[in-house]
Amino acid sequence: MITRADILVLGLRTAVIGGLAGGILLFVGMTLVMSGQNIGWLPMLLSGPVCGLIGYLFARSLANRVGLAKRP
Repeated sequence: MITRADILVLGLRTAVIGGLAGGILLFVGMTLVMSGQNIGWLPMLLSGPVCGLIGYLFARSLANRVGLAKRP
């Protein structure tokens, strides 16, 4: 059974690590765009999905740990 503490830790861990990864991608992209290189849009556009993917992976690992994940 998932406890309230598990959900709290999941949210905090996802927010911190996802925010750091997304922030780094956003910083790199903004730096490249401001210097005139159009390739900088790629990391900027990927920063949001990367944050979501990190949260999804953490939630899935929690579900596997407590036995709630579907197994084929």
